[in-house]
Amino acid sequence: MMIDWDRIAQLRDEVGPEVFPEVVELFLEEVDEVTRRLGKAPDCDTLASDLHFLKGSALNLGFARFGALCGEGERLATSGRPAAVSLGEILECYRTSRQVFVDALG
Repeated sequence: MMIDWDRIAQLRDEVGPEVFPEVVELFLEEVDEVTRRLGKAPDCDTLASDLHFLKGSALNLGFARFGALCGEGERLATSGRPAAVSLGEILECYRTSRQVFVDALG
């Protein structure tokens, strides 16, 4: 599942519908920044922490597939195998997930 819509509804209930758009905007801004940096110049020294951040953000907002890919990448990076991380797949999943999410929310 690419997007966990139940998690999104739960988050909306937790923060309130009036604050939810701000949470979404902040999430997208922060994740866009990190994914842009990873797309341009990934740093093996910070890759695990970047992927950990992305995983937490993704799972919090319901980007299930993206979060899972980030988690797998984080495991590879922390086990000394950063070159095995499929950044292209991770970044493409984010772009697709983001578009599906934004389109659905209007």
